Amino acid sequence: MKKITWRKHHKWLGLLLGFFIIMFSLSGLILNHPMLFADVNISRKMLPEVYQYKQWNNGLLRGSLKWHGQVLIYGNSGIWISDTNAASLKDFNRGLPEGADFRQIRRVDQTRSGKLFAAGQYGLYTYTGKEGWKDVKLSTLDNEKLSDLYVKGDSVIAVGRSCLYLSTPPFRSFQQITLRPADNDDGKVSLFRTIWLLHSGELFGTIGKLIVDLIAIVFIILTLTGILFWFVPFIRRKKPASLLKHLFKWHNSLGKITIALTLFLCITGWFLRPPALIAIASGKVPPMPFTTMDSDNPWHEKLRTLRYDETKKDWLLYTSNGFYSMKHLQDVPKAELHQPTVSVMGINVEEKDKNGQWLIGSFSGMFKWDRRSNIVTDYFTGKISHPVKGMPISDQAISGYSADFSPNNIIVDYNQGTDSLPMPQWMSSLPMSLRNACIEVHTGRIYTFMGKGSVLYIFLIGLAIFWCIWSGWKIRRVKKTKPIECSSSTTKN
Repeated sequence: MKKITWRKHHKWLGLLLGFFIIMFSLSGLILNHPMLFADVNISRKMLPEVYQYKQWNNGLLRGSLKWHGQVLIYGNSGIWISDTNAASLKDFNRGLPEGADFRQIRRVDQTRSGKLFAAGQYGLYTYTGKEGWKDVKLSTLDNEKLSDLYVKGDSVIAVGRSCLYLSTPPFRSFQQITLRPADNDDGKVSLFRTIWLLHSGELFGTIGKLIVDLIAIVFIILTLTGILFWFVPFIRRKKPASLLKHLFKWHNSLGKITIALTLFLCITGWFLRPPALIAIASGKVPPMPFTTMDSDNPWHEKLRTLRYDETKKDWLLYTSNGFYSMKHLQDVPKAELHQPTVSVMGINVEEKDKNGQWLIGSFSGMFKWDRRSNIVTDYFTGKISHPVKGMPISDQAISGYSADFSPNNIIVDYNQGTDSLPMPQWMSSLPMSLRNACIEVHTGRIYTFMGKGSVLYIFLIGLAIFWCIWSGWKIRRVKKTKPIECSSSTTKN
């Protein structure tokens, strides 16, 4: 294409995409440093209506637990206590950190003696009665996040992303357990997570994150200078030629120097959402040497949940590589040959029903899993289920489950919630963490006017940003026929 065509592409794409690029950059900066903003909340009233809680949607109800003749409900905004008829509901969060991020409760469980524990993504808590919840010191490795909690008898197991943490009465300390390599361990790691960490820079530790931060700032500067360069001549009748000259110089020099990094950030982000995500979701690659994924722990950042199967007398371990079983925690985990489909976005329901079948729910749907016969059926249709490749979200995006309210079990859809359990109106505007809001911005889900098209937001806008960057590069590379001038009028004083 001619240079003037490349310039038009760059100009109009830059103007149209400017707002979205700045939102990408600002949200990415916050997401890259979650602990700095973990206690910052925003009101859901500031967000589109779809983000308000209605009938326990949006992960508000993840699970429940019967406790002292009442029911504890837990999920993305903390813990609540109700009677078994759901006639009343009260706050049960006293003692928990105020930040909504800290109140994303993964599971609540109790020991045989009645001692109550709760696991949030950033910490483990125990209930002390009048003083409410109290933080439990785990001494996790590298500020490891928690993903689950399980109590067997009077033994408490906190499940980190890489290790297990076991404690017995009086629960003064926790023993760190590093599981042995699985029987099918090939030493490879998730391609999806590798690209994820490349995109955030976390793959290379703090230095990598700071480099990505710098790229985000570069994107903001490029966008603002490009917009100013276009708008300045319209602001004043006497066009400031000197300012235009400097803006043009800064914009082009910075864009030329950083093009490899900006394209890299664009491409890696493009692969983290559908449909490009489908191509890498199940892929595995060797860990890159000397990076955060190059670990001696074969389960580094792979553990998700742990349960004990009383029927088969073994431990059932769910990981990013699927389900494994072992008779004892010191044994080699063995991969389950027949297992239900779980979304790459994670497991949300893992409970036993009254018939001894496991109920497995995620954004890929809800399944019944009979481990005795190795048969997996769809919860809603009763048909035999087979692994499905494709979009990681089904028509039933399951986010929660409860069997503690009569007369029926409650299945919660992430988007629709449930009609089986009344939710007080005052809960609709419970705060959202700034980090979660930034996730919605970064993925494009915040732009609800796109409807279902928001699924393709990253795919389409990623291509557009790539072309915008590339067209800017081509402007500088295409052979010039005459010196560049802003316009005849801009060169006058």
